[in-house]
Amino acid sequence: MPVFHYRAIGPTGEIQQGDLDAPTLTDVAAQLQRGGLIVLRIDPAGAGFWRLSFELGGGQALRRGELVDVTRELSAMLGAGQDLDRALRSMVETAVNKRVGAVLTRLRDQVRDGAALSAALAKEPKSFPKLYVGLVRAGEAGGDLAGTLERLAGLLERQRSLTAAIQSAMIYPCILVVAATGSIFLLLTRVLPQFVPLFAENGVALPPSTAFLLGLGNVISNYGVLGLVLTVAGVVGARMLLDRPGPRLAADALLLRLPVVGGLLRDVLAARFSRTLGTLLLNGVPLMAAMTTVKDIISNRVASEAVGRAVESAKNGQGISRALAAAAVFPVRMTQLLRLGEETAQLGPMALRAADMHEERTRIGLNRLVALLVPAITILMGAAVAGIVSSLLLAMLSLNDIAQ
Repeated sequence: MPVFHYRAIGPTGEIQQGDLDAPTLTDVAAQLQRGGLIVLRIDPAGAGFWRLSFELGGGQALRRGELVDVTRELSAMLGAGQDLDRALRSMVETAVNKRVGAVLTRLRDQVRDGAALSAALAKEPKSFPKLYVGLVRAGEAGGDLAGTLERLAGLLERQRSLTAAIQSAMIYPCILVVAATGSIFLLLTRVLPQFVPLFAENGVALPPSTAFLLGLGNVISNYGVLGLVLTVAGVVGARMLLDRPGPRLAADALLLRLPVVGGLLRDVLAARFSRTLGTLLLNGVPLMAAMTTVKDIISNRVASEAVGRAVESAKNGQGISRALAAAAVFPVRMTQLLRLGEETAQLGPMALRAADMHEERTRIGLNRLVALLVPAITILMGAAVAGIVSSLLLAMLSLNDIAQ
């Protein structure tokens, strides 16, 4: 029977951990809950070995998954009745690695010195973004820190899920491109050159197509490293250029106008904007402060400027939905739901509903994009390989004609 390692909060608020034999993870959770424990984490025994991390360069920032786990655990402990100092102390003692323990120790020390949790978090900007700090500050002001942390963990998990979905969808097309490129490289640099001595011995010129491909293979063999260096330099230069406001704005505008990709990007922006805005509003953050925070976390400059204009519109008492609709950056469905939320004084809930809708549209769009990319890449790379093979066959037929 499988063995699972668990971490849970006991009836008196202490952290408990151990191993249990059970058929499934669900059975372990049910058994712990029957014992009056609040489950924090359950993993197959021995899984921790595969989660070992190497601390390179002395980095002390929390990773995205660790941030979610820390937030969820702190929320559960505060909800179980523990005070903040005791909760942080328990989390330090049971930290999954030295990096997490170091960050939590610094937070605990600042809290013990009288600082608010939000102030302590603000001193760790590499681990806790401005959005995180702002939500915690709102939770402290509203007296519902545990509930705020629970909702914040949900927001972080949603964002991580959306990012993971995008990355996972692009893995197969990238592997396909690499494999096809490698095949073409081998054909041009290793297979085609084998025919040169045969034609040279018979004093016959290579067929034009074969000669062209052979020349291309020679260029790749002789200048491939230089080309790779220039490509890397070009990428670095492009990144430096995109750090400037003007080129970055033009590039972001171009991305939004691309067919298929542009629509998908608009759904991603709408999902992130509305999810963050709705979460902030439901946690008591004023609209102006919430919009300013959202503006700072949107990476697309065109969308960020649209949010900035919506902030100015809200300052003038005209709301945000009309300004966002006029910018024509976000999908119409999102702006319509936000307008309905403003009219019914339910802006936060309607923003979250828009987020749910656009996250689902993003997943559907990703599936469609992959469905288009894979055949397109296959056809293009297949055509390239077929051209090379045809050139090889033509060369072989030429040799056969010479032999006859």
